[in-house]
Amino acid sequence: MADASNRYSQNILGAFYVDDQCIDCDLCRETAPANFKRDDDGGHSYVFKQAETPEEEALCKEAMEGCPVEAIGSDGE
Repeated sequence: MADASNRYSQNILGAFYVDDQCIDCDLCRETAPANFKRDDDGGHSYVFKQAETPEEEALCKEAMEGCPVEAIGSDGE
């Protein structure tokens, strides 16, 4: 389960975030490319844009549920 206290600083403030458990598998970026990007230097994903539509929210939730290491959380602020 993702931990908001371990979220990457690149995450934009809001509900969704990626924490330091990310293994850079690319699933979230493939599932919700409008919301997740890769930090090339750090080798991990982060949320660069919070979900703004029901469709984006559904894709972010799908990415969160599919994350193999549960590095995506939805309890951020």
